[in-house]
Amino acid sequence: MWEGRRDAWSAGLGTALRLAAAEARLLRRRVEADAVLVGYPGHFDLPAARRAANGRPVIFNPLVSLADTFVADRGRFRSGSFPARVLEAVDRRALGAADVVVADTEAHARFLSGLAGHDRFEVCLVGAEDRLFRPPWAPEKPSTALFVGKLIPLQGVETILQAARLASDVRFRVVGSGQLQPLLRNAPQNVERIPWIEYELLPDELRRAGCALGIFGTSAKAARVIPNKAFQALACGTPLITADTPAARELLADGESALLIPAGNAEALAEAVRRLAGDPALARAISAGGRAAYQQRASELVLGPRWRSLIERAIAYDY
Repeated sequence: MWEGRRDAWSAGLGTALRLAAAEARLLRRRVEADAVLVGYPGHFDLPAARRAANGRPVIFNPLVSLADTFVADRGRFRSGSFPARVLEAVDRRALGAADVVVADTEAHARFLSGLAGHDRFEVCLVGAEDRLFRPPWAPEKPSTALFVGKLIPLQGVETILQAARLASDVRFRVVGSGQLQPLLRNAPQNVERIPWIEYELLPDELRRAGCALGIFGTSAKAARVIPNKAFQALACGTPLITADTPAARELLADGESALLIPAGNAEALAEAVRRLAGDPALARAISAGGRAAYQQRASELVLGPRWRSLIERAIAYDY
C-alpha cells in the first residue's frame, strides 16, 4: 500500500479505501506457511495475520509503539486523551496477539515487553541493504555533514540547526521533510535543504559526505532506538555522529566506531562535526571502526542467520 510514497501517513481517502479493501481480503485468506511475519507498520494487521496463519506462529516486527510515537515523541495527541488511549490499546492488542515480537534493540525490547505483558521477545538489529549501502567512503571537499530523515522531534532538528550556526565554517546538508519543516525557514546559510532523494541514490550521498548525522532528540523513544540511517552510514563507511544513548551503546563505542554526544547538545554536535572535518586521520579511524561494527553485528551475513534462528524457534514453540 505504501510502496513509493513519500508521505505515507498523509494519504487521502482513496488510499484509506484501498487499505480497507486489502485488509478485508486478508481476513478471508489462508496461507500455507510454517510461520507468518508481520512487519512495520503492521499494528492493525495482527487479527488478519492470525486468521491467515491458521494456527501457525505469528511473528511481529513492530519497530515502534504507536502511542509512544504519536503521543510521547511527536506530541500529536495529549497523554490521557481518547486518541492516546486508543493507540495504547492498539499497541497492547497487537503485541499481545503475536507469538513472538522482534524488537530492534534490547532497550526497546524492555519497553515493548512492559506494554505487551509478556516476555516472548527477540532482538534483531535493523541493518541495511548490503547491495546498496557499501564502501568506499570518498568524502568530497569541502566537508559536508549529512542529515537524512523525517523532520520529527526524534531527530533533534533544532539541535542540528543550532550546531550548524555554531559550526558556520562547515557545510550541512539536510535531506527530508516532515512535522518540523518550518524550522528550516530560519536555517543558517551553511545549511543546504533537499526535500527528497530517491532511495537508490542515498548511498552516493553518504559516500560523498564528510560525516553522517544520526538522531539527537531527548525523548525516551530516542534513547531506545538506532535509526535506519545510522546503519546505512556505517555500512558505507561514513563516519557517524549520533546521540550517546543506551541503544547506541549496544552497537557503538565512542571514539572508535562513532562519535557519541549528549542528546540535545548543539555545542557538542558542532564540536564533533568540526573534529571530523579538521582531522582526516580521526575521520578515517571512525570510518573503519563503524564499518567493522556493522560487519560484525548488523550486516546481512549476520542478521540473516539471526532471523532464521528466531523463526525456527517460533515454529518449535521454544518460548
